[in-house]
Amino acid sequence: MDLTIAGVLTLDGLTNGAIYALLGIATVLIFTVTRILFIPQGEFVAFGALTLALFQTGQVPGTVWLLLVASAAAFLLDLRILLRVPAAPGRARAVLRLALGQLALPAAIAAVSVWAAPRDLPILLQGLLTLLIVTPLGPLTYRLAYQSIAEASVLVLLIVSVGVHFVLLGLALFFFGAEGFRNPPFVDARYALGPLNLSGQVIAIFVAFVLLMALLKLFFGRTLYGKALRATAVNRLGARLLAISADAAGKLAFAMAAFIGALSGLLIGSTTTVFYDSGFLIGLKGFIAAVGGGLASYPATAVGALLLGVAESFGSFWASSLKEAIVFTLILPVLLWRSLYTPHHEEH
Repeated sequence: MDLTIAGVLTLDGLTNGAIYALLGIATVLIFTVTRILFIPQGEFVAFGALTLALFQTGQVPGTVWLLLVASAAAFLLDLRILLRVPAAPGRARAVLRLALGQLALPAAIAAVSVWAAPRDLPILLQGLLTLLIVTPLGPLTYRLAYQSIAEASVLVLLIVSVGVHFVLLGLALFFFGAEGFRNPPFVDARYALGPLNLSGQVIAIFVAFVLLMALLKLFFGRTLYGKALRATAVNRLGARLLAISADAAGKLAFAMAAFIGALSGLLIGSTTTVFYDSGFLIGLKGFIAAVGGGLASYPATAVGALLLGVAESFGSFWASSLKEAIVFTLILPVLLWRSLYTPHHEEH
């Protein structure tokens, strides 16, 4: 191996590591706010890439109908709760607000999607529409699968996550089929950096990674919603006593995670062929990075993900058949170290 090959492998590893870092950060965000180990994080990646792929072929993606059905189910659940409350002057207004938020907005997104699908819009507009479709699936997933059992143990929430994973995986197979798709790049340019050849899409991945890290830092440090999420992550009961809704915090965390997942899918859709089940393995590597950061630290998760990507790249060069085994073996010393040196607490 010479320096040129090492540079190419390092660049490839850092590119993959940036995606793993985004998914790991989303995993940490959901866990710290809701205590949910969200296994299906990678499904949002597949939904993002494949939704854009169907727009590219002029078809209406199945995620549009999933958004409508999930929104209707969430509306009926919330309407049932509202109707249980004795008649009050503001109940009609609350029902109207609920209908506008959970029915009118998804219907508008679906109508735009049906109109835009056959019109061959620029890929940037199709990507934006994909984000508008996939991002609401995050809070809807929380509402339908987790909100009613939000106070359950971490083990119960993990079991539900496994069930949600299989449901989303089956829906992905139903909507997109078993055929893989590869999207055109958002930035069709190439740049020379010494012996390395950088594509515009790789640069876009790094720019998105840096921008999202900076925006998350500003969001958690400067905005009221970000501080509310931090408060919920530190002490759910204390946040509730300060009138911070744990359910609203959970929905916001899932919305941000779905956005990050969908954006990651858009970014990698031109660098690799994405199948309906590709998201699981990608999300699992993000989960490994999150565990390396203790499921608590965003910077440690990002650094761990970049190192994981580089290790995967060099491992595939030396022993491609053992690439995945090498990657997943790296988590064992991390788990052993944390088991020995991290204090254990009983969950109440």
